[in-house]
Amino acid sequence: MTGEPKYRPWLDVAPPSDYLRNIANSATGKGYKAFAKSLLQVEEGSVVVDLGCGAGVDLPAYAKAAGRTGKVIGIDHDADLLAHAVNNASRYPTVSVTKADIHQLPLDTGSVDRIHIDRVLQHVEAPTTVLAEAARALRTDGMMVCVEPDWATLVIDHPDVTFSNAYTQHVIAQVIRNATIGRALPRLLDEAGFNVDTIYPVTAHWTDAVEADKVLGFRDVCAHAVTDGLLPATGTKNWIDDLMTGPFFGALSLFVVSAHIKSRSMSSTS
Repeated sequence: MTGEPKYRPWLDVAPPSDYLRNIANSATGKGYKAFAKSLLQVEEGSVVVDLGCGAGVDLPAYAKAAGRTGKVIGIDHDADLLAHAVNNASRYPTVSVTKADIHQLPLDTGSVDRIHIDRVLQHVEAPTTVLAEAARALRTDGMMVCVEPDWATLVIDHPDVTFSNAYTQHVIAQVIRNATIGRALPRLLDEAGFNVDTIYPVTAHWTDAVEADKVLGFRDVCAHAVTDGLLPATGTKNWIDDLMTGPFFGALSLFVVSAHIKSRSMSSTS
């Protein structure tokens, strides 16, 4: 299918649940996740939904914030990841998980106070549909926080700058479905019926090639690309060998965007 990513590298680097934990436990992951949670302003008694919750690494934090009178719902289409989510949230009776397509949320209109979505829109078939569904489910005073990378900002230092740039372009064209979703968030949220409140760029960086590979999966990406004839075998091997044995630096920017629902009357007349 045109536009489909050929593969998802992190699925080969580690089990998906381990991959998600690697990010959540990294310094960058802990920092931006705590920041996103603060922007969401979850209150005692809030109904919070984590769209594309995966292994549920964020569910406990939102359960604590919503308190005993709150409710936290994790939604994902992957049954295996949801099994991990159930385990991660087992101590919190206010948490439930649901297997569903986030393009068609199993939520009543105007039934949710807060929605969190973290690095999920980059993979979905139709981000606009997901955001429209989020807007429908939120109450009039509802808020949403989205975190998405922009893979065009991926830089990996190497003397062969041309190859490093070619690698980034390969990731954009072949690996991530919606590779530049980070920069599009403000526009897409506005079109979906939100007022954007804040936009914060966060740049993750790595100086250890092994640790970077756990998140970026560049060795696996290159292996697939060479097999598919999309990157040259010799040049790719030399590039990878240099990265894994020499000094390393890589970086990728994410965008944390908070927004609230426009008044229903404004949305209906716009």
